[in-house]
Amino acid sequence: MYDIAIKMLMGDRAKFLMLISALTIASLLMTQQTAVFLGLMRWTTATLRNTQVPVWVVDPKVEQLNEIKPMRDTDLARVRSVDGVKWAVPLYQSIQQARLNDGTFKSVLFVGLDSTTLIGAPPIMIKGRLQDLWQAKSVIIDELGVQRLSSDPNHPIGIGDSFEINDNEARIVGICKTERSFFGYPYVYTTYERAIEFAPKQRKNLGFVLVQPAEDIKPTALARRIEEETGLKAYTEDEFFWSTIIWFIKNTGIPVSFGTTITLGFIVGAAVCGQTFYMFILENMRYLGALKAMGASTKLISRMVLLQAFIVGFIGFGLGVGLASIFGVIAIRAKQPPFYLPPIALLVTFLAIVIICSISAWIGIRRVKKLEAAEVFRG
Repeated sequence: MYDIAIKMLMGDRAKFLMLISALTIASLLMTQQTAVFLGLMRWTTATLRNTQVPVWVVDPKVEQLNEIKPMRDTDLARVRSVDGVKWAVPLYQSIQQARLNDGTFKSVLFVGLDSTTLIGAPPIMIKGRLQDLWQAKSVIIDELGVQRLSSDPNHPIGIGDSFEINDNEARIVGICKTERSFFGYPYVYTTYERAIEFAPKQRKNLGFVLVQPAEDIKPTALARRIEEETGLKAYTEDEFFWSTIIWFIKNTGIPVSFGTTITLGFIVGAAVCGQTFYMFILENMRYLGALKAMGASTKLISRMVLLQAFIVGFIGFGLGVGLASIFGVIAIRAKQPPFYLPPIALLVTFLAIVIICSISAWIGIRRVKKLEAAEVFRG
């Protein structure tokens, strides 16, 4: 009987292809838009992955990673004095204007690392050595910096070249690999003292305090202890990640924009698939009536309808995810738009397709239940 259901489904090729096309488009839209949205959210927390430190201490008013409210330099000593802190180092971060050799200006994300340990630097160096930052006027740029800070695209900037930050010469001694930031600025790394020297003078310079807990202290427990003893705000890496994501969800239109497209993909898929499947059932009503007349139960025919719906659903899901993955490969190579497709996103899309198929099958099953076996002999 199930073989008959499959033959009936594939016998009407026009509607079979229409059903698959509708589900493919729905699956593609939901998967691709979800992946781009998640990629954007990952961009907002790029500094966390570039730095890889378990505890971050910031000004009490800071709610997310990209919001910098400088603290007093004395706050570093206060954090170091907290019991359970293995080490604590400063991190400077600000947006500065880099003047290229051709006179143009480019915005960069200027990061100052602890001069002694260089903690907070990205883990992967493509060219040069991290220790070369101890040289005078030295900076390390990322791959995006090579692209953005090159005056001549045919001759990309590299080790030994220089540019200016606030009339201070910055000489490139290395190129690193980083996660791209949400605002799209290239990272420029130097030492903490040099960053303060290059940047415009201000009373407070300490952007973050990076903290490593002692071996017997959990990051969460140490973060709460730092808050109690210093009055500053302390986040674990995971807490800072989710605090940043939630802030962008609440305070920007990004979720609404992507959510609307994802919802429309679901609605269009459900509407087209449901209508087409209902027409398919109507056109095959005489065959279903004949099966009932031959003794097939309503439950058996309902299972046949479900089988037909989920066959097109699985095919459409596979094609849609495949097309979204191809888009993702292209996006990753081009480095934009952002694309991040974890297994949970695929599961959500799969469940959405299952719901669409269930709705379509339910519409057909309702019509099948009203079918009388005698109808096949009328007319």
